[in-house]
Amino acid sequence: MASQALDLLKTELPIEPDSLVLSNDVVTGLVLVDVVNGFCTVGGGNLAPRDPDVQISGMVEESVRLARVFCEKKWPVLAFLDTHHPDKPEHPYPPHCLIGTEESNLVPDLQWLEKEQNVTIRRKECIDGFIGSIETDGSNVLIDWVGTNEIKVILVVGICTDICVFDFVASTLSARNRGFLSPLEDVVVYSHGCATYDLPVHVASNIKAVAHPQDLMHHVGLYMAKGRGAKVVQEVSFGH
Repeated sequence: MASQALDLLKTELPIEPDSLVLSNDVVTGLVLVDVVNGFCTVGGGNLAPRDPDVQISGMVEESVRLARVFCEKKWPVLAFLDTHHPDKPEHPYPPHCLIGTEESNLVPDLQWLEKEQNVTIRRKECIDGFIGSIETDGSNVLIDWVGTNEIKVILVVGICTDICVFDFVASTLSARNRGFLSPLEDVVVYSHGCATYDLPVHVASNIKAVAHPQDLMHHVGLYMAKGRGAKVVQEVSFGH
């Protein structure tokens, strides 16, 4: 039944993803959204997977692959880390990724990023990375990162496809359209570099939560991002 629903959804809401070849000709920045223990590591927190998850582990692998090449080439990387204060809950979600805990840190396979000079780490207190980039003085870490590095394309990977990834993409595209992110031209979402969580209907009903079927919501997140003006790709490679 679930597979039939997904097939129907893909027919009615087609994405038709492209492929992306990155080169030195266009300055591209990599944005990693919340690839932290609290969302990706089995047993890593209230919102982490309880069992190994193929979609999430695949996202982590692709994030690591891209991050390594970007760092080898000294291309700009921005990593958002979901990090909350105990006295500032994020409704409707239970406490998660609290500051000072392992939940709010990068997954083990990406912790090396913190020592790379081309990497900017931004701990954010909210779903939307664009909003989470705003400093108390009104400046914005993302806007400064794009402008300083003269980034024309942002490549986005991370979790969750339909929540933090989508919100960041939507806000970034709106800011680009308003002229706040010059010289940014395109925002690209890599489908295999993104993932979301799974909460089937039968489980959700038992805990009085909102159902969240993983594959369906992953597709919806990608479709919504494309509808907002992002480019969705299913393959990312590197040219000369």
